[in-house]
Amino acid sequence: MKSKGLMFCMLPGVLVWFGLSLTTLPSAAGDETTNEPDRADQADIERLLEVIDVDPYEVPPLVLKRDHNYARSAVDVEPFRHVTPFREHFLEQMEYTGPGRAIPEPENLETVKIGFIGPIMSTVSVATGGKSHEEALGIAMLRGTQLAVEQANQRGGYLERAIPFELVISNDNGLWGASGNEIIKLAYKDKVWAILGTIDGANSHIAIRVALKAEIVMMNTGDTDPTFIETNIPWVFRCIGDDRQMGYLLVDYLYRKLNYTRIGVIRGSNRYGRFGVREIRDGARRLGHPVILEMAYQVGARDFSLQLERLQASNLEAIVHWGDAVEGALILNQMRAMGMDHPYYACDRCVSDEFLALAGDNAEGVVCGYPWHPARQDEDLELFRRAFRRRFGVEPDTYSAHGYDGMNMLIWAIQTAGLNRAKIRDVLAHRARPHKGVTGVIPFSACLDDLGEVFLARVENGEWEFYSRQDLDIPQGTIAPRDRVSRKTAATGGG
Repeated sequence: MKSKGLMFCMLPGVLVWFGLSLTTLPSAAGDETTNEPDRADQADIERLLEVIDVDPYEVPPLVLKRDHNYARSAVDVEPFRHVTPFREHFLEQMEYTGPGRAIPEPENLETVKIGFIGPIMSTVSVATGGKSHEEALGIAMLRGTQLAVEQANQRGGYLERAIPFELVISNDNGLWGASGNEIIKLAYKDKVWAILGTIDGANSHIAIRVALKAEIVMMNTGDTDPTFIETNIPWVFRCIGDDRQMGYLLVDYLYRKLNYTRIGVIRGSNRYGRFGVREIRDGARRLGHPVILEMAYQVGARDFSLQLERLQASNLEAIVHWGDAVEGALILNQMRAMGMDHPYYACDRCVSDEFLALAGDNAEGVVCGYPWHPARQDEDLELFRRAFRRRFGVEPDTYSAHGYDGMNMLIWAIQTAGLNRAKIRDVLAHRARPHKGVTGVIPFSACLDDLGEVFLARVENGEWEFYSRQDLDIPQGTIAPRDRVSRKTAATGGG
């Protein structure tokens, strides 16, 4: 479901007013971040704009990023460490060679449309494991994007034309393939200039393949599936740390810091659960201590006795959970009721007030991976919180904050590149310096994934406290590139 024109959009039970009169917006003009580039960055941007100003038959001589390491993976947990692959993907940036940069800006626009797709209305489907369960996450993400658009309009909208931005909203209903239809609608019918979304891993994979065909930027702010970015699509960006990075940090904490050797896993049976624990499972095996037992449960389950009885019988030192906050808390409570006193580790979705409320005293000492540090002292973060509370009456969560950052990045790219989808992609993909958002510094890897620092969250006295690798003195394996040459380079004699 989308907003009709500039005037309004509907959410379940909520009327969200966009209004032509910017003075009616609840968020105060003083409570917003600017995210403007400094002078040195501006000089780089001006040079970049000159390079990408080409005719339809030219490909600009853009320098492609080359990473020496994928997602800060240590050598001893990387795949293929005992064999030289024919080619290592995801280390070299993809190039866009099409003619899109020569398309002129359209005339007679009243608004500059940006698309949003996320789970904001409930549904029932096989893809979501029955009744959908991500609406709260999607609505939080939508609110962050709405705030960014409203603040941009308070600053004058699209400055080149002095017209407002318009957020066109689509629901990601979880039905297999439906997200692709929504991308087609946004790209061709609504004619948006870029799209932000979504959260479900399976739907994200479909959406970005359609975005590739439509040649439109898609910024992801809520899907932490590591394989999302492994599609190597040059139109796809992600500004949130993924489960690979958080998994590596947990592996280092569990095996290198705490010296565990017998870990068990309990996870949701959906894609989020399956792919979320993959790096923990693979990392543990490569360090010589394979996961002893991995048990899955149906999303929405309330009784986990079968899974926990088998984990209890496996002589484990600790248990890792990967799934939503409600199930995570219920599993923990049932463990403690069964007399299982194992240390409990979990994923970022469990870092929530809902988890604390349901788990109560049992939550004390729980440790989770987390993609950013929401408790740090940062002026932009505090301004965002203040504006978000004034606008929506609640505290922002990780989906709100990352949605806000992602939308601000899209708005910045549109302001910088103009109304040309290919050039919007170029300035995002080839910006020389990392974007500074409310979630922290966002440096892109060669495959345009967020390589910002990830953290551990621990419950202490009923509150979440956040720690970096350095704070907890967590050892890390060597991340320097291995001394090897790909078979393709060796065969061709290339450098």
